[in-house]
Amino acid sequence: MKLANRFEDGGTGVMATAGSDGTVNTAVYAVPHVIDENTVAWGMTEGRTYRFTKENPHAAYLYFSPRGDGVRLTLALKSIETSGELLETIRARAVDTVGSKAGSTVKYVAYFRVLETRPLV
Repeated sequence: MKLANRFEDGGTGVMATAGSDGTVNTAVYAVPHVIDENTVAWGMTEGRTYRFTKENPHAAYLYFSPRGDGVRLTLALKSIETSGELLETIRARAVDTVGSKAGSTVKYVAYFRVLETRPLV
């Protein structure tokens, strides 16, 4: 199954990161932007997930579909961008979904290489 087809509207995602000292962080995250079969991206604020991703490029993402199934992704940071079309798209969606102030809090797009894809259960 194609990576993009594994994510449905209405699902819930959780991003897990760890800082350079091993401190673990989890955060609820939207469905990723699937760039290709090996690359996904998310918008990020200046929160803990962003900080930890810069310290330690390894992350994991769990997606729970509305049907109860889902997928686990093992990730490695490829790059972080501070401008561009995808960032503007993510900001606009944040405004539509969360409210007018949400778009301005999204400062970055983090691109990750997908190292492994596994079923949720």
